[in-house]
Amino acid sequence: MKRTVRWWHALRWAASRLAARRAARSSLRHPAASERWLRLAARLAPAFSAVHRDVVAARHRAADRLGALAAALKIARRFEHSADAWVLLGETYVAAFRPDDAIAAFERALAIEERPDAALAAGDLYARKGDPRTAGARYARAYAAGAGPRALKLNAKALRASGDLEAARQAQALWERETGMVWADD
Repeated sequence: MKRTVRWWHALRWAASRLAARRAARSSLRHPAASERWLRLAARLAPAFSAVHRDVVAARHRAADRLGALAAALKIARRFEHSADAWVLLGETYVAAFRPDDAIAAFERALAIEERPDAALAAGDLYARKGDPRTAGARYARAYAAGAGPRALKLNAKALRASGDLEAARQAQALWERETGMVWADD
């Protein structure tokens, strides 16, 4: 049984790659046909891949934010256990000016896998909403997931904005130690 499933997945990947190549070849002369080939490639792919990002990007290039959002929603429902699909949905929600839904999508991605990009994006959205305490927690999570000194700096700023000055000083000292630079308020 496993051999049959592997064979079926390999066949679907091959067909998906073929459709994606066809989409790339027709993208300049026939954009509508290219998008149809992309959608076919996405339907054939047995797992989340770059072709799914390309489908959403094609809708963005056509200045169709709601179409991009519909495509991203469909992809996230199909690959509900893929953090990449939920991050794509979150990014699409941000582009469609729906920050609360974007936060929910990024939180769902973080529940599946610790991702620095999802944690940073969620932190930015919480900061825009005026919730510095939660923003600081997401920035700390982003740093722990490997986001680097930028997440530390954002964490220190969010902690200061929430009124936790001691924790902000600790984050600032850690940022200075990691970067070798002196903190300058900006």
